[in-house]
Amino acid sequence: MAEPKAARLGKSRRDSTPGGRTRRVEVYVTEAEKAALVVRASQANVSVPRLLFEGAFAAAGEAAHDRRNLAAELLGIRTLLGAVSNNVNQIARHANATGEFPDDAAAAVAVARRLMARIDEAVVAVMRP
Repeated sequence: MAEPKAARLGKSRRDSTPGGRTRRVEVYVTEAEKAALVVRASQANVSVPRLLFEGAFAAAGEAAHDRRNLAAELLGIRTLLGAVSNNVNQIARHANATGEFPDDAAAAVAVARRLMARIDEAVVAVMRP
């Protein structure tokens, strides 16, 4: 199975499957249950069918919106890592060209350390049972 592309994370629809999906499943609920499903789906920013599907196929104790939030956090960390890498490269280029170590280098290192701590926290969250 192919890995999900970063651009697909957070999308409301599932990826296409060869041959399509040809089976339909119906679930009968009371008005109160329907209202509760609509509220939960709205809170998770998904449709009711998607909420039910993800709930049925989620690992024990796992919530689909938690996975999406974690994916969004990891993508944000990746973006920050790119910015920090660019800053470190600029600092290194300046230091190599002039022989001077810029004053803002310590701040860039501090940001990199905070970013690494966030990465560690995200990895722990993924590994948590």
